Amino acid sequence: MEPDHDFTYIDCAEIDTATAYRLVVGCVVPRPIAWITTVDARGRVNAAPFSSFNYVATSPPMLAVNIATRAGSEGLVKDTARNIRETGEFVVNVATEAMMEAMHLSAQEFPPEISEPEALGLKLLPSRRIAPPRIAGSPVHMECRLDQAVTLGRGINTLYIGEIVAFHLAGTVFDGTRVDSVKLRPIARLGGPFYSALGEIFDRPMLQRPPGGEGWAKPPGGQA
Repeated sequence: MEPDHDFTYIDCAEIDTATAYRLVVGCVVPRPIAWITTVDARGRVNAAPFSSFNYVATSPPMLAVNIATRAGSEGLVKDTARNIRETGEFVVNVATEAMMEAMHLSAQEFPPEISEPEALGLKLLPSRRIAPPRIAGSPVHMECRLDQAVTLGRGINTLYIGEIVAFHLAGTVFDGTRVDSVKLRPIARLGGPFYSALGEIFDRPMLQRPPGGEGWAKPPGGQA
């Protein structure tokens, strides 16, 4: 039986940016977290988490992260965004339960001359195809090159689309074919000050054949 809801109607033409943000991050949950490392022109390493993030293509593999200006106002560009624009390179490190506290602390607004990994004591590993290093405590790293930056809406938000040029997958989560989400133990963002873990997992066969066919079950009478 379908639930019977009592709805509140909100016209987006009548709300400000802060209200829109609060509603969107409360509705679009849980959100995966891109813990991004970049380097600036002086070679200083920056690390910061962003939860407006997902994959957007598979051939070649591409992902996208939305980065807003500081305090939601034009002109105050975050260090990560500036570094991506200047160098065209970044690493997405998957944030996990084990690294949640360090990831959370890296969200502070450090001055540009301060390296978050150095300040927080994060061990780094060299990348293979780009300059920004990887966060050693994360079991999954994706080396990315900027494909395009798309300014959205009124100019507060920019969508950075990157091509993944290399994966680094720890043996603890990767069996040579697939990444085990349960072993990965990713952390996700909710609205307000809240994070979440995977929680209960539901097993249902995929009813449309994905690339490679993993998890697909041809439905009765369905097309192959």
